[in-house]
Amino acid sequence: MISNQSVPAETLLAHVVYEDVAEAIARLSSAFGFREHFRYGDPDRPAGAQICLGKACIMLRETRPGEQTPKQLGSATQSLTIFLEDVDEHFQRAKAAGVKITEPLNETAYGERQYGAEDLAGHHWLFSRHARDVRPEEWGASVANV
Repeated sequence: MISNQSVPAETLLAHVVYEDVAEAIARLSSAFGFREHFRYGDPDRPAGAQICLGKACIMLRETRPGEQTPKQLGSATQSLTIFLEDVDEHFQRAKAAGVKITEPLNETAYGERQYGAEDLAGHHWLFSRHARDVRPEEWGASVANV
């Protein structure tokens, strides 16, 4: 995978909540190709799990009192970006699985080939591949001199 100065792909372990973790594992695996690494709690009704796709791993856990999924809230809460080698094939897989596509497959001004999707709980996902190495200044961003 090429690098892109505008979009560094470093490791971040996100924690995402679902009403039913077992259902989330099944749906994210079939729609997006995630693979389960582990689950904890009751095997049939896990309290949490870790799933992976490419180099990215995501922690899933049940909602707790006072928490809601984006679908329950009726509003988006965040967007998670997963970097893949073959985003075109991944896009076709998601479409074939009936996933709600929120951003069509496209190449951005900042050098990413990506698409957006929404999962069963309303979480927003971007699946992306570095297409070009683009300096932030080339597409209008201001770089902080830190």
